[in-house]
Amino acid sequence: MKIFIIEDEPAIREELEQLLGKYGYDCVSSDDFQNIGETALDAQADLILLDINLPYQDGFQVCRYIRQKSNVPIIILTSRNTDFDELMGLNIGADDFVSKPYNGQVLLARIQKILARTYEVQSNTLLTHKGLTLNLLRATISHNGNEKELTKNELGILRLLMLNKGNIIPRDAIIDELWQSEEFIDENTLNVNVVRLRKKLAEIGLPDYLETKRGMGYSV
Repeated sequence: MKIFIIEDEPAIREELEQLLGKYGYDCVSSDDFQNIGETALDAQADLILLDINLPYQDGFQVCRYIRQKSNVPIIILTSRNTDFDELMGLNIGADDFVSKPYNGQVLLARIQKILARTYEVQSNTLLTHKGLTLNLLRATISHNGNEKELTKNELGILRLLMLNKGNIIPRDAIIDELWQSEEFIDENTLNVNVVRLRKKLAEIGLPDYLETKRGMGYSV
């Protein structure tokens, strides 16, 4: 997926590009801050990271401009961290507000959650990728005529990975996704669920479907 970064500090922009690129995102940006809103829309990104302190116009103005023309998800990422700034950003259409200095894993988790929420087609009960079919209503996986039932947590893990196929999902993002069910999930619980999910994938003929990226997370 493509992320457009609106940030006038080259060092921060480069840091974000390296972090996001490491997890499989295609990052684009521009130094044309006079027309940055239009440039961001032309890029047809899947999500926009937006600083507030910008030359020519501030991030609030840019956010308003983008929101008038598109529903693309916007995360404000800024050193301005007052309650007023956060309320202003959310009220004019931003989807989330993250303060600098940011925690990289927390930022990635928020990006993953917003992308999954935005681009999941609610009416689509089937997800398919690399020969695997996940039935969201029946909580089953199938491949070449073989089928297995999943637990709620196994379904949640695989659903998040398949909605973000090709990208590395941090462990924190998966834990955060499962925590939405009001059932506490810790690191050990996640490990147990991943092992069980791998076993079921192997039993239907896909032993290497779920990949571990050491120190980073998982991907499919």
